[in-house]
Amino acid sequence: MRWSRTITVADMHCEGTPARIVTGGVVPPPGDTVQQQMVHMRDHDDWLRRFLLNEPRGAGISSANLIVPPKHAEAAAGYIIMESVEYPPMSGSNTISTSAALIELGIVPMAGDETRFTLESPAGLIAIQARRDKKGALEIEFTNQPAFVIALDHPLEVDGLGTIGVDVSYGGMFFAIADAHALGFSVTPDEGRDIVAMGMRITMAAIEQIEAAHPTEPEFKGVSLSQIACPITDSPDGGKTSRNACVVQPGRIDRSPTGTGTCARLAVMRAKGQIAVGERFDNRSIIDTRFHGRVIEETTLGGLPAVIPTIAGRAWLAGLIQYGYDPSDPFPEGFRLDD
Repeated sequence: MRWSRTITVADMHCEGTPARIVTGGVVPPPGDTVQQQMVHMRDHDDWLRRFLLNEPRGAGISSANLIVPPKHAEAAAGYIIMESVEYPPMSGSNTISTSAALIELGIVPMAGDETRFTLESPAGLIAIQARRDKKGALEIEFTNQPAFVIALDHPLEVDGLGTIGVDVSYGGMFFAIADAHALGFSVTPDEGRDIVAMGMRITMAAIEQIEAAHPTEPEFKGVSLSQIACPITDSPDGGKTSRNACVVQPGRIDRSPTGTGTCARLAVMRAKGQIAVGERFDNRSIIDTRFHGRVIEETTLGGLPAVIPTIAGRAWLAGLIQYGYDPSDPFPEGFRLDD
């Protein structure tokens, strides 16, 4: 074996969405905050994201998270989120997977069946409540930074489709949310390829036509994802329920219900009077996995109405892996093929 570098990774999945949690082999990037560290990696040192997420070591459906020492005194750990084409300030499924990995690997101790701690994300501090269910699975509930609406029923010109209405909101990333039924979808697995094609057309149109900017964080701007969302109905378990498929660049469906997407949807639902503060929202994915969400508080952010959401979902440790770089490898940072 002629590896010149070895990266230690915990492979996780959160309600079906895979994530690689980097636990060793990488020196933390410079920066006084985790957000500054994320910006440094994005702008000056992007090799780790490409190495782990490009082929032949990676695939389009995965993401990665680098655990770093926290910069904030209240945080147990920091984490930098890496996806196929970008560094998002926040990700719900990655937060849940990272929290579960920290517990399962003993980095954050858990005495008994429940514990609380705080993580530092690029978006800010994220409060975590972890508990084991009756089968022993870890359920992670996180309290997100504020979510807010940019526009409701915004007219969007989509290539080959004409004008549709989308809700534009932020839940850790900016989403363009379109009505699934109006587009002819029920959000079932057999529709996956068509949903991706439609979702990418909506995303590209939103990037070109919609100015989305965070009121207090200038680094956070621009629509990143589309969300194909079914109508909201009453849940038989109480509260509200829906199905959705979030289409992630460069063209895949998030297997989980998408944590930031659920937060963005909750902000829209609250703005439209479709859910009460404290009322439970069960959001289901295209493969029928589920996140439980709530608006726990209304607030303002830079003069905009906003909500504080919580999201709960499960994650599992799938494997412990070492990835290495052989100097003779013709793809030291991998490659991407749009097929």
